[in-house]
Order: sequence, then C-alpha cells, then structure tokens
Amino acid sequence: MSTGVSACVRASGSSGPRFLGPAQPKALCMTAAGTVVDGKLETAKPVRKRGVDGRVRRFEEIPHTGRNGWINLLKFWRENRFQQLHKHMERTFNALGPIYREKVGTLSSVNILLPSDISELFKSEGLHPRRMTLEPWATHRETRNHRKGVFLKNGEEWRSDRLQLNKEVMMSAAVRRFLPLLDDVAKDFCRMLEDRVEREGRRAEEAKRSLTIDPSPDLFRFALEASCHVLYGERIGLFSSSPSLESQKFIWAVERMLTTTPPLLYLPPRLLLRLGAPLWTEHATAWDHIFSHAEARIQKAYQRLSSSGTMAAGGLYSGVLGQLMEKGKLSLDLIKANITELMAGGVDTTAVPLQFGLFELGRNPEVQDRVRQQVKRSWEQAGGDPQKALQGAPLLKGTIKEILRLYPVGITVQRYPVKDIVLQNYHIPAGVSFYICLIVCFKAAVLASAPPQTMVQACLYPMGRSSQVFEEPLNFDPGRWSSSREEGQRGEVMGFRSLAFGFGARQCVGRRIAENEMQLLLMHILLRFHLSVPSSEDLQTTATLILQPKTPPRITFSKL
Repeated sequence: MSTGVSACVRASGSSGPRFLGPAQPKALCMTAAGTVVDGKLETAKPVRKRGVDGRVRRFEEIPHTGRNGWINLLKFWRENRFQQLHKHMERTFNALGPIYREKVGTLSSVNILLPSDISELFKSEGLHPRRMTLEPWATHRETRNHRKGVFLKNGEEWRSDRLQLNKEVMMSAAVRRFLPLLDDVAKDFCRMLEDRVEREGRRAEEAKRSLTIDPSPDLFRFALEASCHVLYGERIGLFSSSPSLESQKFIWAVERMLTTTPPLLYLPPRLLLRLGAPLWTEHATAWDHIFSHAEARIQKAYQRLSSSGTMAAGGLYSGVLGQLMEKGKLSLDLIKANITELMAGGVDTTAVPLQFGLFELGRNPEVQDRVRQQVKRSWEQAGGDPQKALQGAPLLKGTIKEILRLYPVGITVQRYPVKDIVLQNYHIPAGVSFYICLIVCFKAAVLASAPPQTMVQACLYPMGRSSQVFEEPLNFDPGRWSSSREEGQRGEVMGFRSLAFGFGARQCVGRRIAENEMQLLLMHILLRFHLSVPSSEDLQTTATLILQPKTPPRITFSKL
C-alpha cells in the first residue's frame, strides 16, 4: 500500500474515519510543476531536470505536492483517497514526471517509476535489506505480548529466522514436497465446481452445461484450504456443503485487518490505542481473531504430530509447521509467529489475483485458448506430475506475471540504501528509506515509517501500465514474458519490471506457495472449463492494503 500519493482531486463524498470531520468540496495544492486544482495540473509534466552545468540536484529540489503533511492527510481522509492510492500515483506521475516527493501525516516519501531507478535502489540494499516497521501490526504484537515473525523484523535477527524459513518454503526441495498438496486442493476445487455446474448450470445447444457466478467466495475458501494444507499438513474441509463458521470468520478478520491498516499508517498507533479510537479497536480485534484461529490450528497440528512420535510419520509430508518443529532451529513461539503471518498473508493475496486472472482470461478468448493448448499438452506429457506439468507450460507462469503486472496485489516493498545514490539526477542520501509500490503481495506489502526518515516508493501499478516500460501496456499478453521476447528488449533492467513478490533476500517469503497455488488452480480450471464474462468492461479497482476489484467479476464456467 502506498503511503505517499499526491494528486489533488475533488472529494468523493466519503466521510473518512469516524473521528474526522466532513469532506470538503475542493482540493488544491502547489507543486514544483505548477498548481493542481481538482486533479488538473496547469502545466505540462516535466522530464528529468538537471542542475546548473549538469550537476546532480539536491534532494529538496525533487518535485513535490505540498509541504504540510497534516493538511495532505486531512485531504486524503476527506476525499477518500486511500481507496484510490494507485490511481493517485498514476495521475501524479503523469503530472510531475518519473520522480516526486509526498508528505502525508507523519510519512514522507519519494516515489519512483522506472525500472532503471528501481535497479539502482536494489544495488544499494546491503546484506540485511531493511524494511520499516509496519507500526499498527508491531503495536498489536507488543501490546498483546506476541512474538514477531520475519515480516516485522530487520537486521541479523531477521536474517537468522529467514534462512530457516527459506528451507521450508522457498527452496526447490521444499517446493517438491508441498506441490502435491496444492495440486490436490486445486483438483478438489475443480471437482466441486463441476458438481455445481451440473446441479445449477443451464444446458447449451452443445449439451454442455454452463454457469455464471461470482467465484470470489469459493476462491477465498480455496486459498485458505490450500494454505492450511501446506502449513499444517492437513485439510480443513472448506469444500464441504457446510464449511465451518470459524473459517469464514477468519477470512472476514483478514479482510478487516487489511482494510483498517492503511489509515493507521499515518498516525501513532499507541496514541489511538490510548484514545480508544474505533479504527484501532477494529484493527486490533481483527488481528486477535487471526491469532486465535491460527493458535487453535497450530495446537491441533502440534498434538497430532507429537502423538505420532515423528513430524513426518510414515514418510508423509507434515507441512511447514511439522518441518520447522522437527528441525528445532526456531523456538515454538517464533514458529507460531511466522505460521500466523503466513496464514494471514495467504488468503486474499492469492484469491484476489485469481479473480482478476479468471476475468482477463474470460475476456481474452484467444489468449485463453493459447494457454489452454499449452497446458493440455504439458499435462498429458507430464503423466500427472504437477511439477513437470508446470515446467512444460511457461505461458501459465506468464499469465500469473501478467495478472500481477496489471493488478499488483501488495502495494509496496521498501529498502534503506546503504550508500548515497542518484535517481533521475537527484541526490538520495543513504538511510533514506525506499518504498516500492506494488499495487501484489501482502507478502510484499505496505510498510510505515517514523519521522524524520523518508520513503522512496517505486510504484508498480503505474509502471505496469506505462508505455515507457511496456509495449501496448493495456493488452493482456502472457507471451510478453517469454524468454525470447525479453532477450530482444532492454538488458539488465528487464528483471525489475516484475516485482509483485519483491526482490532478493527480502522477497515475499510465501512466494513459492502463492505462485504454484495460482498456477495449479488455473491449470486445472483450463483443463475442465471454457471461461467467458458477461461484461468485458474494465474492472474498477480499490486499494485497501491490497488491490481489489470494487465489485467481484462474474465469470461463466462452461464445461469442456
């Protein structure tokens, strides 16, 4: 989630948080490029600026959207800008060029857009890439006496824990262990969907049934079922005719946690805690339910694994929890903290991209047919081996990358450069925090800062739709990610155009689970159904902590 968006627009009529006043009818701010009135810039956008005699310009000379962070914060709340941060960034880049500064409340940011600048950022991240503490989450852990997982840690403590987690969730051997579990859940989902189409669908002329539905509730259940199967090594039965109310409450709690996080990034959480602010209470209550649900699952799995006398009884994979317990390199409290973070980050961040993916495949039938043909050939040649099937279908991986290019889930990832760098000919001093806007992955999500540090954000939603970076950026084209096409383009910065899961040592710890989970589900859906959409109009999106459709798209599933 970006915490630094700048274009000023007319109020949307939202009342904002409950402790703030009514919306104002108009917004105006002064920028280095001119005046923005009701979202319209009076002058053309500038390009890279150089100082006298071509010298590097000072940090203070970066174009900005106004110096008073509190006034900007009030405008954000009154005009409901938090839910359109990705669009605000896109408009502001169009107005001010490829770099600009923003101050909102206590947070200051420098926003960047181009892969060449992002490349410079990651070259300076150091041995222990640092991300700022997501203060609302950290405050919850501290006030509830919970341990923190790697998502909320930095430095050597982060590195030590992360190396242990990598062995169970990132390494190739770990992927081979949990891939069959994800495959089983994806197959069961498709069988459930086939049964529903048979029961509720209408029969077409070809005697094949089809059904038009909003698949989002089922996709959330799929994501939770898949996550639990990998993390705990057991199924929780969410595809039954009457899934547990407790699991539905968990999904609701994750959604409330994600929704309430962004406004809390701009004010001291402990102050809101002392004031008993409703927004903080709602946020903390959501986290309490997430921890309660995770604790119950962990305790149940612990008892099952302990009673068997070994974490992998009979040679069966015992899940990430069992593997970590068997290795004994992390304390039980740390295992619980990280498993809870993985659970909380493993539902919306895969279910929502799958909604966008089904929609784009449905409204691009030629693309859908090409991907299906490759998937079908690969599945037949793989003889039922899911890993071989995925390896033989690069268009499927390209489909996931294309979904996340157009609809990145988590909005940010950040770094503290360990040396001074120059971006767009502006000096950025060491210690300034870099905040990369991923508009995908909770696992690579928005992080807060504490003054006087400044965030530098590379915004992936505008980048993914920029003609400066991608040819025909609004076209849904999984083939653009093929190795042959990438080799014919612009060298080293090509690797910095797809950052939905972050980069390097600090990339999303759940990346391999999420990528394979989404690919396997799309593979089995394409093998069984033709997808279409009642409306091919562009989806309207909204940003909580992740990018989501304002209204979930309806998809028509027709049996092949």
